[in-house]
Amino acid sequence: MRALLAVTLLGFATAAIAQVPATPPAPGPADQTPAPAQAAVAPEALHNELRKMRDDMLAAIARSDFEAILPYLHPNVVFTPMNGEVSRGPQAIRAYFDKMLKGPDAIVKSIRLGVEVDRLADFYGDTALAFGSSNDQYALSNGMDFQVQTRWTASLVRENGRWLITAFHSSANAFDNPILEKARQLAMLQWGGIGTAAGALIGALVGRAVGRRRRA
Repeated sequence: MRALLAVTLLGFATAAIAQVPATPPAPGPADQTPAPAQAAVAPEALHNELRKMRDDMLAAIARSDFEAILPYLHPNVVFTPMNGEVSRGPQAIRAYFDKMLKGPDAIVKSIRLGVEVDRLADFYGDTALAFGSSNDQYALSNGMDFQVQTRWTASLVRENGRWLITAFHSSANAFDNPILEKARQLAMLQWGGIGTAAGALIGALVGRAVGRRRRA
């Protein structure tokens, strides 16, 4: 990406100059020395920067060190996780993780992420777009443990030689996911219990009616 931003030299050598003055004229206000060209960054080097960033952030999340991910977030970052709750800014994101994973009312006990990219990030000037999938393992405080396949998209910007995440969005299949399956199983158990209770009640009523007829 830096290759696209490298500054071109302002002057070009010409073969039309036949003589050079013995004493060069004193520099005037209009004389400007061309600025040196900035070193271009090869695309592979940019991809390596993104890979290191990814690995550092995943390691921080694995050890529940969410403070360590803040330096990788843009001040105006927008974060939308699987539950649809939107957090804007690094401090709001840290508060979200604290709420979900810390304290007596924490919902999530632990997270293990298996992030994969669909392809190399696309560069657009000094920004990048990456997307892929993640096979995530969640352990909840209520004892539920499940694995869910998610899709994610991340946008980034490179400022002062560093990548910063500007937006991250993650979602799961709304029609086929382990939470929905748990809800279906629970509903079936509930309806099964209701059916069993209703059957027992009907059986008892029928038994009473038959007994009364026999006594009559």
